[in-house]
Amino acid sequence: MTVKGATVPFATYEADGLTYYEFDSTQRECPEPMMNAMCGLKLVDSASKRLVMTNMQEPAGLYPRIAEDFEWSVETLESGDVRIVFKLKSTEASQTDFTQIGCSG
Repeated sequence: MTVKGATVPFATYEADGLTYYEFDSTQRECPEPMMNAMCGLKLVDSASKRLVMTNMQEPAGLYPRIAEDFEWSVETLESGDVRIVFKLKSTEASQTDFTQIGCSG
């Protein structure tokens, strides 16, 4: 699937009653992983949706930007890359500024 503003394709699938949007940014350089994550997080607008990001490292600059609205879990893969699953904390109005996509942290 094509996600507006993203530089990588996203896969979408359903499992256990949840809809997942997944992308791989392991071959991308800053600021593309941040851009793709912010584009993907816009899709996570309900408790039944998740964003799955595979990246070469944890996106430390992303976490403070989204902490009010999202929570996440991190798994380190055998390759050393990380797989992060993001979910919405609440369906109330978002505090996340999705226009802030530069790298930092």
